[in-house]
Amino acid sequence: MKRSLLTDGRGLPLALVVDGANRHDMKLAADTLAAIPIPRPVPTDARPLHLCLDKGYDYPEVHDLVAEWGYTAHIARRGTERPRARIPGYRARRWVVERTHAWLNRFRRLLVRWEKKQANYLALLHLACAWMT
Repeated sequence: MKRSLLTDGRGLPLALVVDGANRHDMKLAADTLAAIPIPRPVPTDARPLHLCLDKGYDYPEVHDLVAEWGYTAHIARRGTERPRARIPGYRARRWVVERTHAWLNRFRRLLVRWEKKQANYLALLHLACAWMT
């Protein structure tokens, strides 16, 4: 089972979508953005909305989708190495989502999926996200 999770800058879950483990990440991008239950602020030049994604989303379809939703994309490029040196004063962006996945894994019922129906597993994930929030 694959979880596609969208969080805010502090790691609180905003949207969650599940699908089969053989599904590619880029295929879940549109469903994840559409699953945001709260109204988004309107992006302006003074306050743009940023969206940080890993290399699994580096495809033209995802770049177009992110621009259509009004986000400023920060997508890691496929085929490039990560710089080894840390830049002073630079804050990491990607680890926030990884930390939220670790928080979800602390709910032992979610770590191994025992539910046969996808809807039941999604309901337990939403309950865990509500508990974390």
